[in-house]
Amino acid sequence: MSIRAEKVASVVKRALSNPINEIARENSAGLATVTAVRLSKDLQIAKVYISLYGKNFSPMEFIDILGENKSELRYIVGQAVRLRNTPDLRFFIDDTLDQMDHIQKLLDSVKSDQKDNDE
Repeated sequence: MSIRAEKVASVVKRALSNPINEIARENSAGLATVTAVRLSKDLQIAKVYISLYGKNFSPMEFIDILGENKSELRYIVGQAVRLRNTPDLRFFIDDTLDQMDHIQKLLDSVKSDQKDNDE
């Protein structure tokens, strides 16, 4: 990503953090955090990665709710970022914490198997 795209992504992330968290709170979905925003080279598409903490909603249900509120969120981004065209928002679940937890469990199981073999 170019330096300009990184700067715009940072502004988009800041602009979306509070509104997305408010949407999560209104729908009793738990705590929603914008973990990353990746912009296309032409700044037309913004991929917004969301991490959801709470078991009341499945992550895909929350993504659907964000899709319903996309026009409002895009308006907020348009106010925060002065560009010729406001980027189209696409929402994704950030599952890196789940992946890290799975890898840690695998490493722990290998370590315990190795310990059992040494004894």
